[in-house]
Amino acid sequence: MLSDKKYVTIELSKSRLKERKQELASLVELSNLLSEPFELDVLLEKALSLVLDEFGLDAGRVYLMDFSEGLLVMAGHVGMDIAGLEEVHLDEGFSGKSARTRSFIAQHVSELADKERAALLAAKGLEIIICVPLIVMDRVSGVLNLAAKKNIGLTEEDVDLMMIMAHQIGVACGHARAYQALQETIREIEEKNETIKFFAYSASHDLKSPAVGLCGLMGRLHAQYRDVLDDKGKAYCDQLLKTSRQILMLVEQITAYIGAREAPLSVSMCNLKEIVHCLKEEFSRQLLERKVTWDEPEVLPEIMADELRVTRIFRNLVDNALKYGGQALTRIRIGYEDHGESHIFSVEDDGVGMTEDAAGGLFRPFQRQETSKGTEGSGMGLSIAKEIAKRHDGDIWVASEPGRGTTFYFSIAKRLKSLPS
Repeated sequence: MLSDKKYVTIELSKSRLKERKQELASLVELSNLLSEPFELDVLLEKALSLVLDEFGLDAGRVYLMDFSEGLLVMAGHVGMDIAGLEEVHLDEGFSGKSARTRSFIAQHVSELADKERAALLAAKGLEIIICVPLIVMDRVSGVLNLAAKKNIGLTEEDVDLMMIMAHQIGVACGHARAYQALQETIREIEEKNETIKFFAYSASHDLKSPAVGLCGLMGRLHAQYRDVLDDKGKAYCDQLLKTSRQILMLVEQITAYIGAREAPLSVSMCNLKEIVHCLKEEFSRQLLERKVTWDEPEVLPEIMADELRVTRIFRNLVDNALKYGGQALTRIRIGYEDHGESHIFSVEDDGVGMTEDAAGGLFRPFQRQETSKGTEGSGMGLSIAKEIAKRHDGDIWVASEPGRGTTFYFSIAKRLKSLPS
């Protein structure tokens, strides 16, 4: 066709294709059908109807392999009563033989060796049975079972077309089953997530009131009665106060984490310069006592974001630097970079830093650094910051080396104003 031309242009015409090659037109029609997002049983019913029309047959079934049980299970049917034919073992019937031998089989019902099954098929008015194995990735995944109520003739072209159609159906069945399995897995995960959310919400809210009460009572007990106890009693009293405060802090952090994930955003224009200035004032006493300098850009942008949540990210990162920077900490620096579609902020310190392995799990809930021993904390601060960043269509990450400080970065999308709250 191209021997005397540089290129060939032929407009696609379904009618012309059908005139030239009926078989190709049928394959195109079947391919289009199998690409539709139908449920598996509906998909197979439509595919079987098309195949039966193409070959002038009366009934059809599709069996799919149940590999755990070693048998074929009916997945779809058209044109016949399937009572008694819902399952087929590999050692029985035309379909079992086709799957077992990986062979195309066309045979008179009367010639079936299993006389009981032959009688069952004959009672349904069937004279000819055609079985085509569904072979996908060199594995039998099922059998296409076709039937006629009268004697028919089959050409080699008919056999070839049936085998190609069976392959298409087999591939579509594999995709449909994988999709159904995926949907089921998603449903199970969603159910588990809802259970976990309910438990976390219930636990944090139901525990908060008694935790606050316990912490308050322990504070009063410590203040009023510690000095009248012996040394062992004083130690117990100190430990009980510390533990009650840890319980309260953990409950509050879990509540904050749930809020970061679930509570709707309140997006408005935020002045980052004011946020950073307020945080500097908030931490001023610690900065002064530890002689830590505070650096920030002269200019910071106004951005669309949830002001309270963005403030919490900065607060958690600054608090993290002060808690885990160690004795070497002398400087905390706030940074900003315009990164096209995102704002990128950073909180850098010159403290002890951390190894790559230690940095890898920092953003998981309850994860604490190696340098956190003896330091109060729940291990929730960075996971809360990560959830807030994700809610702002951004992310958070860290760069650090032992002895060379740590820098946390987080991004906030500029298009946030167009996102649902």
